[in-house]
Amino acid sequence: MRRVVITGMGTVNSLGKNKDEYWKSITENKLGFSYIEDPAMKDFDVKIVSQVKDFVPDECIDKKEQRRTDRFTQLAVTAAMEAMRDCGSDLKDLDPYRVGVIIGCGIGGLELTQQEHLKYLDKGPGKISVFYVPMMIGNMAAGTIAMKTGFKGDNFATVTACASSTHAIGEAFRKIKDGYIDACLCGGTESCITEFALGGFNNMKALCRSSDLERASIPFDKERNGFVLGEGSGVLVLEEYEHAKARGARIYAEIAGYGATGDAYHMTSPSPDGDAAARAMMDAYTEAGLTAEGIDYINAHGTSTGLNDKYETTAIKKAFGEHAYKLKINSTKSMLGHLLGAAGAVEAIATALQISSGMVHRTVGYKVADEECDLDYCTESNIDMEVNAALSNSLGFGGHNATLCFKAVK
Repeated sequence: MRRVVITGMGTVNSLGKNKDEYWKSITENKLGFSYIEDPAMKDFDVKIVSQVKDFVPDECIDKKEQRRTDRFTQLAVTAAMEAMRDCGSDLKDLDPYRVGVIIGCGIGGLELTQQEHLKYLDKGPGKISVFYVPMMIGNMAAGTIAMKTGFKGDNFATVTACASSTHAIGEAFRKIKDGYIDACLCGGTESCITEFALGGFNNMKALCRSSDLERASIPFDKERNGFVLGEGSGVLVLEEYEHAKARGARIYAEIAGYGATGDAYHMTSPSPDGDAAARAMMDAYTEAGLTAEGIDYINAHGTSTGLNDKYETTAIKKAFGEHAYKLKINSTKSMLGHLLGAAGAVEAIATALQISSGMVHRTVGYKVADEECDLDYCTESNIDMEVNAALSNSLGFGGHNATLCFKAVK
């Protein structure tokens, strides 16, 4: 089987409009949260979001095209173009049918749907934009990136709620490992900080209602009460190792394993027994040729919701046994909030950077210990340590579990 490595990464999120800004914010334990400014949502119970401010995609998308693409696509294209620059190659030496584009998205153009629905109610169906459908559909990020790059290999969107982009990266990994393609732009994107999304998530008691920015997203803390809704995109260039090595590419980390399971339990709650999530982790490190003791660190899904953090902790204990108490575990969502379909990709970037830098970031905002979440969540400070192997978890509504296993490349 062929090895698969990460050679390029790009992101746009509330902590940074590119990978370097994002990483600097993480190392400084900054928060990407802000108060809702939209007057239409000023009376909502939810006060805090994780929003990309002053985003202008002019460098990648001209003004005419911007009017014909939704924000989630613009975020994805911007992250993808950065990832291509970061990888140091246009990959034109490869057959374009051997380079794929796989971009996950949980919801797609929800804000556009709101806008067009209002036009329909006001002026009838004849006023709905002719671009509404192609702008709104969740696969258009992948399609647009392919048009920009000319890559003609596997091209599709994974739609598994909060696990969407982890599945996208995992499927890209498998395609390269098994020899179907040689490289892939993969990741995820989301932009749905809207009245519909905030109202829907809030009514199901999923969102944090705190008005304190520092106590809004507090994964594994006993006082956690919901996630902070975020937006953004993360895209990685995955490449077959020998090709990357031959061209002298910088390699951030190797993706060596992937686990994907389903809880078959509930629409929104993870399974209390943690069995399926544990199996995803075990499948990922086993495929990587490791045992439980070979994993040093986990980037947890860690949403700051009562059930997720409790049941993910249960799953980690099942997957690792006594070694669970020796693992370093953190949640990037403590600084970034929950980017839904983009979360896994942005957290995969954070995981790869922690491996390549030798630093595991703090889980920010944690104050009150929870007896049901009793592992080492890196709550005091950033930790300088060698990370030889790590996992990144994503758990999506519908019971979708996805785990990636990363290895350091020395």
